[in-house]
Amino acid sequence: MYLIRDTFHCKPGMAKELVKKFKQTIPFMKEQNMHNTRLMTDVVSNYWTVVLELEVETLAEFENHKGFTSQPKVKEIMKDYMTLVKGGKREIFNIE
Repeated sequence: MYLIRDTFHCKPGMAKELVKKFKQTIPFMKEQNMHNTRLMTDVVSNYWTVVLELEVETLAEFENHKGFTSQPKVKEIMKDYMTLVKGGKREIFNIE
């Protein structure tokens, strides 16, 4: 099993908007075998940081999720999300 962690550094004051978008997509993630989805915001970190974590059984499942963002409802929800973000990173961990 793998843990995928996407960290987003938002533009000032935009973290709440990104969280709102991600919350709407979580049901669609579950349909794509993305389990134990967690959404976190900074308490003590860089300001306006949003972290999205999810688990997948295999990296192939994660690769298959690329079609996830092309689903019409997800595409509409996430439209223009990059206008909220300055940068970020992805980490993938093997769960032992």
